[in-house]
Amino acid sequence: MEHIATPKVENVHLLDNINTRNSTVGTLYITTTHLIFVSPKEKEELWILHMHLNVVEKLPLTTSGTPIRIQCSNFRTATFLVHRDKDAQDIYTSLIHLSRPLQLEDLYCFQYRSKSDLPQHTGWTFFDLGAEFSRQRVPSTSWVTCGLNTEYRICPTYPTQLLVPATVTSSLVVGSAKFRSKGRLPALTFYYSATGAALVRCSQPLSGLKGRSPEDEKFIGCIADANPGGKFLYIVDTRPKINAMANRAGGKGYESEAFYPNTKFVFKGIENIHIMRESLSKLVETCELKTDTMELFLQGIEQSQWLKHGKAVLEASIFIAEALTSGTSVVVHCSDGWDRTSQTCAVAQLLIDPFYRTIQGYQALIEKDWLHFGHKFSDRCGFLAGDSREISPVFTQFIDATWQVMTQFPQAFQFNSKYLLAIHDHLYSCQYGTFIGNCQKERQELKLSEKTFSLWGFLTNSADEFVNPLYDHASKTEVLRPSVSPQNIRFWRGLYCRFEVGTHPREPVIDLLTLTQLHTASLEDHAKHLSKRVDGLRSLISTAKASGAVKKFLPSAVTGMAVKQDVEEVNDSELEKVEKRFVELKTALVEKCQSSKM
Repeated sequence: MEHIATPKVENVHLLDNINTRNSTVGTLYITTTHLIFVSPKEKEELWILHMHLNVVEKLPLTTSGTPIRIQCSNFRTATFLVHRDKDAQDIYTSLIHLSRPLQLEDLYCFQYRSKSDLPQHTGWTFFDLGAEFSRQRVPSTSWVTCGLNTEYRICPTYPTQLLVPATVTSSLVVGSAKFRSKGRLPALTFYYSATGAALVRCSQPLSGLKGRSPEDEKFIGCIADANPGGKFLYIVDTRPKINAMANRAGGKGYESEAFYPNTKFVFKGIENIHIMRESLSKLVETCELKTDTMELFLQGIEQSQWLKHGKAVLEASIFIAEALTSGTSVVVHCSDGWDRTSQTCAVAQLLIDPFYRTIQGYQALIEKDWLHFGHKFSDRCGFLAGDSREISPVFTQFIDATWQVMTQFPQAFQFNSKYLLAIHDHLYSCQYGTFIGNCQKERQELKLSEKTFSLWGFLTNSADEFVNPLYDHASKTEVLRPSVSPQNIRFWRGLYCRFEVGTHPREPVIDLLTLTQLHTASLEDHAKHLSKRVDGLRSLISTAKASGAVKKFLPSAVTGMAVKQDVEEVNDSELEKVEKRFVELKTALVEKCQSSKM
C-alpha cells in the first residue's frame, strides 16, 4: 500500500475510445494488484491488472480535468478524466510504481492465490525435457546426452540436459561454448526421425573479422556427420546480413563457409528487437486512430511494417521446416540465440510435428524452445523497472505467427485462438510463475514451482474453452506448408483490436461451433443415460413376462398407462405395448442426437 497515495477517486469519467465526447461516470479504485473502475449507474466494472499496464501518461490539464491515458500489453486502452489535478497526479504516480516493481519477488504471482480447488503444484510437472526428447526418439546412436552443463557450468541460460552429436568430445563442447556468444553452444532442439535431420540452435560465433575456433568447426562438422542421409548442412542466420556484418566488426559475427566445410550459409533478414518494438508501437497507434477513414488505417498498418516482419518470421520458419523434411540438418542462430532463434525454431517445429499443434504439445513447445532454452521473458516483457530498450514483442510475434498458420489450416490445430489469447494475456499478467525470469536457472533459484501457480495447470483445468471444434484428428501426419504471399498475411483484429466495443461483427462462427459441439456432447451423454434406463426397464419387462407377473411396476409417465398399486399381474398384451413404447423412445433418442450433429 505504500505506493497508493489515493486509493479511491469519485466522479471520474471513462472516455469513449472512438468518440471522446461520450463518457461513463464512476469511481476509480487502486488496489495493490488492480486498477478498478466502477459505474453503478451503467452497471459497468472495468478491472485492469497493474502488470498489464504498458504505458501510463498524464496528459495536459483541460477545462474538464486532467486525462490519465493507459495502454495495456493485452492491447486494451483507456482514458480517465479526473477533475482534480492532484488526484490525477496521485493516480499517475501510483500506477507508475505499481506497474513496474523493482524486484521479481514483488510480482503478482507471489501474491496470487487461486480461488479454485486446483492444487498449487498442478502444471509444474506437466513437461519433462528428457521425456520430450524421448518422444523424438533421441538419445540415439547419433545423438547423446551431454552432462557438462549440469549445475549450469558451461551455459547458465541453457537447460542442464543437452543433446549433442555422439562423436563430439568434451573438449569440443567446451571449446565451442567459449567461441559462442553467452556460451550458447550448438545444441539439439528437434530431431525429425522421418528423415534423420536435426534442428540445432545456438548463438553467433565470436569470430570478429578473422577469428576462428577449431573446436567449433569440428563441432559443426559432427552435426553434419550425425545425419548420414544429408549431403550438406544449412547454417541459418536469421538476421539481416548488414546487422551480422556490423556485429562482426564488434568481435562477433557469423560463420565463414571457408572454415566450415560441407555447409551452406543463408541470411533470413528478420529485424532486431528495437525495430520490432517500434513496429508494434506504430501498429497500436494505428489501432487507436479516432477516424473511420479506411485509407488512414491501411496506411498505418503498412507504415508499421508489422505484417512484413511477421511474414519474415514465417518465411524463415518455412525454410527450416522444408530443409528438415527434405533430410537436411539445420543450425539456427541470431545474435544471442534467444529471440529470433526461438521464434523460427518453434514455428518450424509447429509446421512439421502435429504433436505441437495439440493443447499439450503447444505447451511443450513453449517450455522447450522458449523457457528451457532461455528466452529472456523478464527483460523482453518488461516485468520490472529497468532498461526499456530491452523490451520487445518477440513472443507476441510467435503467437501471431501461430495464428497466421491456424487461419490457413483451421483443422490442423486442437486449440483455438482463445488459447493463444489466454497464453499471451497471462504472459504479461504475471499471475502465474511460468514465464517469470530470463532462464531456467533463475526460475529454480526463485523456487517458482513451490511458491507460485503454473499457467499450464490453469489452462488444463479450463481446456473445454480452448478446444477447436474443427480439429481433424486424421491430420496428424500432415506437414503444413502455409502460403506467405502478401494476401495471406492477415491483420489479427481479434488480438490488437479486441477491446473496441462496437467494431466487432456478430459472434464468430468458430465460437458458435464450439457451443454447438458442447451442447451436442451434453445431449449425447443424456441420451446414453436414458438409453441405459430404457434397456434396464426392457430387461425388467422380459423377466416379468417370463415369470407371468410384474414384481416392480413402471411409472405411468413412461408407459402412458395408469398403474394401480393393487394390481399384481399384467397380461401379455399390455407388456408388449410397454416394450414397444420403450423401443420407440430409444429410437427417438438416437434420431435426436443425430439431428443435433447436422
